[in-house]
Amino acid sequence: MKQKQLVSLLEDRSIVVPLLFFKQYKKLNISLEEFVFLMYLKDRGNSFTFDPNVMADDLGLDIKDILSFISSLNDKKLLLIDTFKNDKGIVEEKIDISMFYAKFASIIAQEVVDNNENSIDNSIFSMIEKEFGRTLSPSELEYIKAWAITFDSGMIIEAVKEAVLNGVSSIRYIDKILYEWDKKGLKNADDVRHFLNTKDKELKEPVEVFDYDWFDDDE
Repeated sequence: MKQKQLVSLLEDRSIVVPLLFFKQYKKLNISLEEFVFLMYLKDRGNSFTFDPNVMADDLGLDIKDILSFISSLNDKKLLLIDTFKNDKGIVEEKIDISMFYAKFASIIAQEVVDNNENSIDNSIFSMIEKEFGRTLSPSELEYIKAWAITFDSGMIIEAVKEAVLNGVSSIRYIDKILYEWDKKGLKNADDVRHFLNTKDKELKEPVEVFDYDWFDDDE
């Protein structure tokens, strides 16, 4: 598809191109022309009868261009060509582009994970290593990455301090602390400090001892 044909296609037809698709299409390893063709297919639905003549007429292209696009996108596992029998018993072909949506969704999901990992406060890793007095193992690093995505960094730091205060240098122990705090509705370092202070006060409160004469108990 030449650039002039591409511009003409966008001017003549109402092809909806979500901005998210446009920003990320290069990660599918396809050309701009293949992307526009995919958007044309998208507008026709997830699954439909394959008629190269109709497509060629719609897009102002030769049938060989249509077949070239279909072949390329099929090789890249972005669409599937399947056969079926119509109501008259005639075998026809249909195009299914659900593979395109699945692959695109996996790209977006990975981007979310990458963005979350990039936003992790790396000082947490060094702080824990300093408190533990050793280098963290790969599995421990994965635990901490999961915490950083789920919990406030201040809350993680407080959990580490609590573990060290109890004489335990264990990632699993810290994980249990975070789990228990989360169940109690604690969301950040301030919540944790308030909870711990309240807990300390309750433990320090004197227990009232009743003066009871056990020897004169009539019962």
